[in-house]
Amino acid sequence: MCSMKSIEDIRGNFPALQQNVWGKPLVYLDNGATSQKPQCVIDLVDRMHCGANANVHRAMHKLSDEATALYEGAREKVGEFINAPARENIIFTSGTTASINLVASSFCRKFLREGDKVMISGDSHHSNIVPWQMACEMAGASIVVIPVKDNGELDMEEFHRLLDEKVKIVAVEHISNVLGLVNPVKEVIEAAHSKGAAVLVDGAQGIVHCKVDVQELDCEFYVCSGHKIYATTGSGVVYGKKELLEAMPPYMGGGDMVDTVTFEKTTYAPLPLKFEAGTPNFIAQASLAPALEFAQSLREGEIAQVIEAEERKIIAYLKDELQKIEGCTVYGLGWMQQEGAAEPQWGAPGSKIPLFSFNIEGCFPSDLAQLLDKMGVAVRTGLMCCEPLMTRFGVTSMVRVSFLPYNTLQEAEYFIASLHRAVRMLR
Repeated sequence: MCSMKSIEDIRGNFPALQQNVWGKPLVYLDNGATSQKPQCVIDLVDRMHCGANANVHRAMHKLSDEATALYEGAREKVGEFINAPARENIIFTSGTTASINLVASSFCRKFLREGDKVMISGDSHHSNIVPWQMACEMAGASIVVIPVKDNGELDMEEFHRLLDEKVKIVAVEHISNVLGLVNPVKEVIEAAHSKGAAVLVDGAQGIVHCKVDVQELDCEFYVCSGHKIYATTGSGVVYGKKELLEAMPPYMGGGDMVDTVTFEKTTYAPLPLKFEAGTPNFIAQASLAPALEFAQSLREGEIAQVIEAEERKIIAYLKDELQKIEGCTVYGLGWMQQEGAAEPQWGAPGSKIPLFSFNIEGCFPSDLAQLLDKMGVAVRTGLMCCEPLMTRFGVTSMVRVSFLPYNTLQEAEYFIASLHRAVRMLR
């Protein structure tokens, strides 16, 4: 991977960004849903499909050895990227949704009882709501919700008031996929531990925009998807503390997660295989290694400073320009709504990532999205898998634009110009 010194150098690694849509250069601003893939990831996937395509852990031949080495090498890379103590802490899944379902099922089967509580954050994605509801229904437990304030921040005073010894696990977003604010997860973890509760951090957005050190956070679980941080779809991770993973029952049964099997009784394989039943998506998981190497290269040296400066400009520009549009409501501005408030350190709790969700009076979000698409701009609209959060803000849909380091201020400017044009067409 050649040294990168500018945003254009970064963009050169992404073939998808070079295409035209409806005769216009693509401006891809749906990164909160999935990232585009760099050439290093594409090359690895092609190499495995064309060569090292064999099931992992099972066979005594060269292709299987190569596939297994790439699969397990990705596990080592994930552990290094988030500073996990050992490879046994890293469980591969198909993505954040599967990761939360695994923890909700296995943790709650072991530790959740009738009358207990599960606490979740009010900015949660559906995948951090529904699995806990299912687990609570099975156990006779209940859900407690940390409210979201008008500015998009979690109501931490109410969190501390609601937290008690009946709460067995707290599941909190690191960064909301709608509001784009970094939540105070360290404070949540410390408070939860004081009451004897475990904590799961939904890092689907956090792994992309924040340096994650699971040992420093001291969370019991950290979950994320690969496809949002340059890997392919079908790749995901559960980080878990070893003592909990060992105590929890398997999530699924099948091949590769067993030690011995008889018709009378089965014993299970040691971690991490205990939670990886069946043939894994080994090519997708292997893609995590080049993806995270690429992500790490963007967080070091001169290019990291270039990216931070560009993202700060994008955030300031969008905040100002969106609020200039008549009838535009922007959600999740956090500290930016308070005049004279000090800006948090980049990536710290309360800081804003380059993600904005908004509505414009008189313009239905899906109509705006269709018009923007014809201008070459890809955005997200709808519930964004966060219906309770939409209800909290009294809407049924929003428009979202979300940026990654390969996006530029010029693209933000083109988006705003295109948005003005779309608004004029709809009013």
